[in-house]
Amino acid sequence: MNPEYFMRLALAEAEKGDAPYGAVIVKDNEVMAAAHNTVKRDSDPSAHAEINVIRSLTAKLKNPSLEGYSIYTTGEPCPMCATACVWSGLSEIVYGASIQDLISLNQSQIYISCEEVIAKSFRKIKVKKDLLKVECLELFKLT
Repeated sequence: MNPEYFMRLALAEAEKGDAPYGAVIVKDNEVMAAAHNTVKRDSDPSAHAEINVIRSLTAKLKNPSLEGYSIYTTGEPCPMCATACVWSGLSEIVYGASIQDLISLNQSQIYISCEEVIAKSFRKIKVKKDLLKVECLELFKLT
């Protein structure tokens, strides 16, 4: 299993959602949880893929800490989702399409990078960008 494998799972998850965002959380090369965007279905503006997968896994673990875990997501976490990554203690964020990429496709975004949110926080979170970017962007071109 490699990063591309995990991002492909996030891509598959994204196809199930209200919007083409999917996320998986991985630890020790094992998928621990997967989720997609359910904003419309749940009538919940916070039901982004990243929030949903964090909620799912922390509930399963009965622990709010995800230290040592990585999140793979089709789109760069918005400021709300990046902040949830900080509060949950995730160690790594890996994303496909950047906020700037999504803006260029007319997707509604708040133009604050996840790296800016992390830089102003109390945590160090590794960020890897552009993993399977072309495939992630294809999802958004279909919407």
